[in-house]
Formats: sequence, structure tokens, C-alpha cells
Amino acid sequence: MSPKVSIIVPVYNAELTLHRCVDSVLSQTYTDFELLLADDGSRDGSAAICDDYAARDSRVRVIHKANSGVSDTRNQAISQAQGIFLQFLDSDDWITPDATSALVRAAEEHQCDLVISDFYRVVGERVSRKGDIDDDTVLSREEFASHMMENPADFYYGVLWNKLYRRDIVEAHHLRMDPDISWCEDFMFNLEYIRFAERFYALQVPIYYYVKTKGSLATQGLSITKTVRMKLTVFEYYDRFYRSVFDEEEYEKSRLKVYRFLLDAAGDGAVPPTILPGSQKLGSERLQVSPDGMNIDGILADSFQERKLLERFLETAALKNGLSLKESYLLLCLDLRSTFSSRKALADFLGVSRSSLTMTLQRLSGKGLLQWEDLRTGDGDKEVRFHLSPQAAPILEDLQTAQADYTAARLTGFSPEELEQYRRIADHIRQNVRSTLQ
Repeated sequence: MSPKVSIIVPVYNAELTLHRCVDSVLSQTYTDFELLLADDGSRDGSAAICDDYAARDSRVRVIHKANSGVSDTRNQAISQAQGIFLQFLDSDDWITPDATSALVRAAEEHQCDLVISDFYRVVGERVSRKGDIDDDTVLSREEFASHMMENPADFYYGVLWNKLYRRDIVEAHHLRMDPDISWCEDFMFNLEYIRFAERFYALQVPIYYYVKTKGSLATQGLSITKTVRMKLTVFEYYDRFYRSVFDEEEYEKSRLKVYRFLLDAAGDGAVPPTILPGSQKLGSERLQVSPDGMNIDGILADSFQERKLLERFLETAALKNGLSLKESYLLLCLDLRSTFSSRKALADFLGVSRSSLTMTLQRLSGKGLLQWEDLRTGDGDKEVRFHLSPQAAPILEDLQTAQADYTAARLTGFSPEELEQYRRIADHIRQNVRSTLQ
């Protein structure tokens, strides 16, 4: 059977970063993919590293070719790809463990031709989140193009690696990179693809780490004359794209915005210094799991690992909706039960202090997601009842999806008979625990 996703990584003299890149792919929670490592005539140890991965994992295929540049290398990999979807990485970057699953789920649930996601921009030990479209909805071609027009040279739109493409669209229209263009060649491919795509989805989760080490056109040894000619060629294509997407009246209204593209650099923006907001230390932006806790056996280790696994999946929903993990846990809890005998009982259930619970409740209330009221029951006891607002409904759907992913990860590889046996044993254990605690 053909894989669902073909993940393409062009490789050239990348031995220092290649392990990090490939390991991030092979450790994906989503497993139905092939990884195409396209070695562009590397002169270091990259080719041997690629072959070693292929020997150890059947999902890895290696393409060895003479050096011809990144565009031609990607083209050859696209021609050999077998997946329904195409996903791209650069060999000095890496992805989060949920990257492929998040992209595929968005494409399938919303029946989209292109998924575009936020990403992390990495400079040294600092990282900042980058994105542009805040609409958590399906977009038409015209709507997507209008967003793109506002920031015409932003990496968010121009690159391949924060997107998921349908291979049938690429093949039906013979879409490939232009090997003669070494500035915005990714963007020209995207513009051509967008012309044939109909439904777009912006994923509000950063899934990719882009390392700012790439060279400029000047460092590639191109002359000023050739550089100017190349930029003019790209701009002319960009201009034609908008003439084809918009009608004449709409184009005239937006013509100055289109022309701005010629003036803008490929501005993915700089990571702010530590003293400015928006930047944080690399490693604090996503959930980190201590190796110490993974190398211990016993009840405490089991509890730690189960919690970290659940947090890994909840984290995606939390990032998408601008929540902390504490806020996500609390919403999950209140979705299961809206009334508690006291706030102390709720804090005890969540394993947090009452002060921490109060702050989390206040934050969720400030976001318009819940309200609560203190009640007195018929026998004189007090209760606290929580009311989740309609705004919380789509967030709860994301959190429930995270729970389903968590369960699927725990039970991967079980046969139907084993799953049924597991359910019976789990129910028996649950009854034993409850009877002991009562």
C-alpha cells in the first residue's frame, strides 16, 4: 500500500544537522508516511547518514544524484513520491512530534487542498513564533490570496515547509520548482499551486523549527544584474497571479499592495532580543520530557509518563486556542462534570492548590469561556456549579480529539481481542481502586 504522506528532505552537506532533522520525522506520532532523503551530491558524510537510516527504517528511501541545486533535487523527489500528500523539510530544520498528524487531520477534516501552519524561527538559543492568518476556518482561494497580499514577502506564505500539499494537484498540473530561479523559487511554486487549489486551512499551531542559517543571494555568488533580473521575473509572475485570481476592478483596488511585493525583502522577521517580548529560550516553547523520568520503572514513573503523554497531545489543542495546559485540564474536567461540592474538591481532583485553581478560573472567565455560581442545596450543603460558554465548544472538540489521540497512542499495536481484554482488566482495576478508596 502507498503511504498517506511523502515527506521530502533535500540534503546537501548537512551531516551536522541531518540526524536532528530525520529523527524528528521518524519520531512522529503519525506513522503512515515515507521519508524521501534526496542527496544532492553531498561531499561530506550526508550520503552515508541517509543510507544508514534507510537500512534501519523501511519508511526511508534515499535518492542519490549529482549536484544540481535544491529545486531540481525537490523535483526529482516529487516525481518519485507515492503519497496522497506532500510535506517538505529542510535538512537543517526539524519538526514537532505532532507536525504530520496535525497537518493531515486538518486536510482531511476540512477537505482542504492546502494546509498552512505557524512555525518557530530559531536563531541560536532563542525562538519566536511566526504566523499570519488568525482565521480558524476554511478559506477560499480569493480569501487566502487577500491574506497573502497583506504580507506579500513573508516566509509564512513563500516557503514549502510549513504547508501540506495534495500530490494529485501537483501531478495533474505538472507543478515543479524552476531550477533557474534561486530567489523565491518556493513562492513561485506556491503561487502556481494556489491557482489550482480551492480550499485552504490555516493551522493555528506552530509545528516547524526554521533555523536562520541560509545564505542570501549575494552569498550565492550571483551578480547584481542577474539578481535584479531574477527578482523582476518573480514579480511579473506575482503580478500575473493576482490578475488571474481577482477580477479587473478588485485588482485595481489592490494594485499598490501587489506592487509592494517588489519592494519587500523576504521578511520572516528577526527574533527579538531577550529583553523584548515575543522571544523565548529554545526548549521552553513546547513540552519537554525529562530523560530521567523515562528511564525509571515503577508506579511513580508510570504515572509521570502517562501524564506527559497526555500533556503532549493536549498541548496542540492548547497552543491552537491560546490556552495553558492548566487551563486545558480544567476545561476538560468541567466538560465531564459541571458541579463540585466545593472548589477545594475540584482542586483536589486536578491535583493543584486552591490558589492555582482560582487563578486558572479567573483567566478562563476573563477569556469568556466559563462562569460559576455558589449554590446551597436542599440539605444545607454548598456546591459550586460551572457554566461553560458557547465559545468553549470548539475548544472542547479540540481537547476531545487530543484525548482520542492519547488513547490511540497508548494502545497502538493492540489486536481487537487484546483491546477487549484490556478494557475488561481496566474496568476491574478501576473497581478495585474505587472500593479501596471508599
